[in-house]
Amino acid sequence: MDIKTMQDTPPWDWPTDAGKRVQEVLTDRRANKSERQAAAELAGSLVVMNDALAGCLTAIVGSPDEPARLRAQAAVSLGPVLEQADLDGFEDPDDVPITQSTFRNIQDTLQKLHSDESVPKEVRRRILEASVRAPESWHQKAIMAAYSSGDREWVLTAVFAMRWVRGFNEQILESLKNPDPEIHCEAVEAAGNWELAAAWPHVVEIVRDARSPKPLLLAAIGAVGSIRPEEAGRILVDLTHSHDEEIAEAANETIDMAEGGSGAEDEEDEEEEEEEEDEEWIN
Repeated sequence: MDIKTMQDTPPWDWPTDAGKRVQEVLTDRRANKSERQAAAELAGSLVVMNDALAGCLTAIVGSPDEPARLRAQAAVSLGPVLEQADLDGFEDPDDVPITQSTFRNIQDTLQKLHSDESVPKEVRRRILEASVRAPESWHQKAIMAAYSSGDREWVLTAVFAMRWVRGFNEQILESLKNPDPEIHCEAVEAAGNWELAAAWPHVVEIVRDARSPKPLLLAAIGAVGSIRPEEAGRILVDLTHSHDEEIAEAANETIDMAEGGSGAEDEEDEEEEEEEEDEEWIN
């Protein structure tokens, strides 16, 4: 299966040697630029990720001889495996497709490259956006520097990164007022992720405003379910009948998840009450 066919095929239907093919194209500097770019994007799938492919992507990110666009995509494609490693850890080798030493090499390399101002801006931005998916101590300072830079693109990267790294509630709330649509959308995503109660009136206003751009509306739908799941059904019910299938599906999924979470919490509360009653009866 060639790269073009892989682009049009779900990852779970790729052949067993798909990762090998992706890596071959990535490392072939004689290959078509667009094909290498596509291979770098496909490499981000956890279906094909392994130590060798991760090492290949890391090498491309760090190579000044490679096109900046390819280096940036290679960095982005490291994000999913970094996130999985951060979530699952390395106690069970089968949980993560790379080893702990490879993970450590990726993060150390990305930190070094991000601090090097001779590296192209696009590459440094994508490095920060990918590496924060497994937060480390250096990210706090890097995010604040990006946010305070006054550069629109760096601010966008910073607000995206705030979704992954704690400690930026004030900046997230401030960014909800940013007139830039992309920054605004990232701020809503971040507010939802950290369940910021102070953002509630804002996200509800977005959901109820028929003029809200679709990306912003989808972000707000998710934020409603995160911040006040018990109110998700009431707030989102009208959107479940939207003529836009994606919006209707997002509203339905958010309501279902919110109701499922509330049910689980109720069951836990009931179990705790039963345990307390049993203890009182025994005593």
